[in-house]
Amino acid sequence: MTQRTASVERNTLETQVKVAINLDGTGEGKFDMGVPFMEHMLDQIARHGLIDLDIHCKGDLHIDDHHTVEDVGITLGQAFARAVGDKKGITRYGHSYVVMDEAMSRVALDFSGRPGLQFNVPYTRALVGGFDVDLFQEFFQGFVNHAQVTLHIDNLRGINTHHQIETVFKAFGRALRMALTLDPRMEGRMPSTKGSL
Repeated sequence: MTQRTASVERNTLETQVKVAINLDGTGEGKFDMGVPFMEHMLDQIARHGLIDLDIHCKGDLHIDDHHTVEDVGITLGQAFARAVGDKKGITRYGHSYVVMDEAMSRVALDFSGRPGLQFNVPYTRALVGGFDVDLFQEFFQGFVNHAQVTLHIDNLRGINTHHQIETVFKAFGRALRMALTLDPRMEGRMPSTKGSL
């Protein structure tokens, strides 16, 4: 099997980001971006997606977390697009429901080649610690634009905002894992009647 790995760097006046991924990993995550809560959420993607992630970002955190979170989403999306390659043999679609105490979220995605985000998370508060939860939508928007995926995220219930967000990221990781699994019956074949994605 060809290794499905990628390394991407993105450098702007606001951030310097390095991302390395292995889609067929063991769920190991290494993060250094100066935003602990975001790192905790990225670790959920790695662990539940069985994707090795190594993400480093030096951003303008003296302003706020916005550029760092958004640019990590962009760079991670670029890395996924490279690592998945021509998409032959993948399952293509993935979905997951995840519960955590009172919270439940559903994520469904398609490696369609068409970027699209439906993000429905009715947060019960605006901050977790000092982290602005609105930035998660920016992260996912950056990801879908550059990974070229259609992504639907719905938090179906929840009172604790930490739980709401964590169920989203765990479900996202599990949906990625399903979509990126190689289907032995589709080996060498494109999972589309169009013949390309």
